[in-house]
Amino acid sequence: MRVIAGVAKKRLLKVPSGWTGRPTADRVKESLFNILAGSIIECNFLDLFAGTGNVGIEALSRGALKAVFVEKDHRAAGSIMQNVKITGFEDRSRIIIRDVYRALTQLGEEGDSFDIVFLDPPYSMGFEIPVISSLLERKILTPGGLVIAESSKRDTLPSRIVEVSIIKQQRYGDTMITFYQ
Repeated sequence: MRVIAGVAKKRLLKVPSGWTGRPTADRVKESLFNILAGSIIECNFLDLFAGTGNVGIEALSRGALKAVFVEKDHRAAGSIMQNVKITGFEDRSRIIIRDVYRALTQLGEEGDSFDIVFLDPPYSMGFEIPVISSLLERKILTPGGLVIAESSKRDTLPSRIVEVSIIKQQRYGDTMITFYQ
């Protein structure tokens, strides 16, 4: 796993040994950021179910102002810490080691908001709709912001969740990327 483009291009990222998570594949990540293009520049990026921080670090490398990583697995969160250090993004990163719902409550109470929210929950467990609803309820998404959900192609996501609607969907093998705005 590596950073594909930007200031940290080609840096290899750490993955804890024996970790059973499913990092976003490089080709999916590359396509995602090609779609996002200039909207990533100086945005505030929230990476939910962050795993090793692969996607949020790519956002920072491509010009995001800051990234907040939410991951409850301590080993994976340790990898995020290593990876932001390897890439030199410690000063633009925050790592929250806790359940996504508790982290969203915390971020809402702190008044944080994000231009782009990426979530990559375990496939086929139904986290997408309640997580998106929770972040919208807590006013964490900036007006006009994007919510991007990575899911299995077999998981059907609704065209609308609260006040956001699908604006684009892309399939990559077993992976579906859904953009809500």
